[in-house]
Amino acid sequence: MTQLEFARKGMVTPEMKQVAKAEQLDDGYLCRNIASGSAVIPANVNHRVSGACGIGKGLKIKVNANIGTSSDVGTITGELEKLQVSIKYGTDTVMDLSTGGDIRTVRRAILKQSSVPIGTVPIYQAMIEAGEKYGPIVKATADDIFRAIEEQAAEGVDFITVHCGVTQSAVKSLKSQRRVTDVVSRGGAFLLGWMLYNEKENPLYENYDRLLDIAVRYDVTLSLGDGMRPGSLADASDRPQIQELITLGELVERAWEAGVQVMVEGPGHLPLDHIAMNMQLQKSLCKGAPFYVLGPLVTDIGAGYDHITGAIGGAIAGAYGADFLCYVTPAEHLSLPDVEDVRNGVIASRIAAHAADIIRSHGRAADWDRKMSTARKGLDWDAQADLSIDPEKAREVRSRYAVKGRACSMCGEYCAMDLVEKYLGISANKC
Repeated sequence: MTQLEFARKGMVTPEMKQVAKAEQLDDGYLCRNIASGSAVIPANVNHRVSGACGIGKGLKIKVNANIGTSSDVGTITGELEKLQVSIKYGTDTVMDLSTGGDIRTVRRAILKQSSVPIGTVPIYQAMIEAGEKYGPIVKATADDIFRAIEEQAAEGVDFITVHCGVTQSAVKSLKSQRRVTDVVSRGGAFLLGWMLYNEKENPLYENYDRLLDIAVRYDVTLSLGDGMRPGSLADASDRPQIQELITLGELVERAWEAGVQVMVEGPGHLPLDHIAMNMQLQKSLCKGAPFYVLGPLVTDIGAGYDHITGAIGGAIAGAYGADFLCYVTPAEHLSLPDVEDVRNGVIASRIAAHAADIIRSHGRAADWDRKMSTARKGLDWDAQADLSIDPEKAREVRSRYAVKGRACSMCGEYCAMDLVEKYLGISANKC
C-alpha cells in the first residue's frame, strides 16, 4: 500500500513516525494530513533512505536540489560530488535531471548513494532514447514514455515530474496568448513538440490511469509538472499557466481516488505582487495539495545571481503557502551548475524556506534565531558559527582579519554590543 492508503486506514507507518519525530509533531496529526492529501512522504517501496521527508501542511518547508548531466557537460563522478554537496548543505531531496551520457548509470548511482529521496523527469529518458532509436524525438510512442516511467519507478525513484497538464487545449491557449518566452519547461517542450507533430493528445493526460497504476504499485509520488509555467515576468499568471493549473487540480483528485500521493508544481517567473495570488489560487484549485515551486524568480535580470532572485520569491511563496522550494543556482539561465553553484543554491533556498517557516511554524523555527541572537549578544563566536546555516562559511568570514578584542573586525573597540553591555552594567550597579 501507499503512504496515502495506510493513512486512510489510520495506520501510522515507520516513515510517518520518522517525519513526526523530526518535526516535533504528533504522528496522528501527520497521518491525518497525509490521509487528506495535504501532505506527502515521497518513499518508493524500492528505495530506503536514512530519513523520511514529509512535504505539506503542518511541516517545515522543504528544499530540493537539481543535479544531472547535460548533452554538453557532466560525468558520473561530478554528479555524485554534487549529490554529496547538496546533502552536506542540507537539501531535503535531490532530482536527477540528466539528459547526457549514460543517464541510466548516472541515475542508478545517485539512487544507490543518496540518503535523501530522489526525483526524476522520466520524459527526458523516453524522448532521448526515442531520438536514438527513431531519429526525431517526436516519434516516441506512448509505450516508450510509460516504459521509462515504470523502469524508473521499479528502480526506486521516490517522486517523478509528469507534465500531464500540457493538453491540446493548453497548447491552443498558448498559441493565442502570444507569450514573450513561449514554453521554458524542457519536459513541457518535449510533450508540446510531440503533440504538434503527431496531432494527438498528451499521452500522460490521455492515459493518466496507466500512470496511476504504476505510481500506486511502487508508491511513487506524482509531482504534476508545470509545463506552461511563465519563463518571464511578462508571461506571469497568463491563460496557459492558469488553464494548466485548473487541469492539474482535476488530476490531483483523480490521483487521490487511486490512492496515489501527489503534489503540484508551480511557477516560474513572477513579479512580487503576483506571488501571494498564485499560491492561494493553487491551494484552492488543487484542494490543498502540497505546492512545489521553482523560485519563483522575481526579476528576469539576475543572471549570475538567480539564487538571490529565487530566494526572494521563495521566501514570499513560502509565507503564502508553498510547501517545497526547488533551488535556483547562480548558473540558472547560463550553464550547468558546478559544485559551488549547488552549494550556493541549496543555502539560498534553505534561508528562504526558514524565513517563511518563522511565520508558519508557531514559534518552532524562530527558536533557532533566538539562540543565534543570544550568541551574538554574548559575542560568542563559536556558538554563532555553530548556529549558522553554513558554519564553514561563517568561520571563514570571521577569520579573514585578526582581531584584538572580543568583537569582530567590523567595529573593533567600538562594538555596539560590547559598549552597551558595559554601560548598562555600570548603570545597573549604580542603582
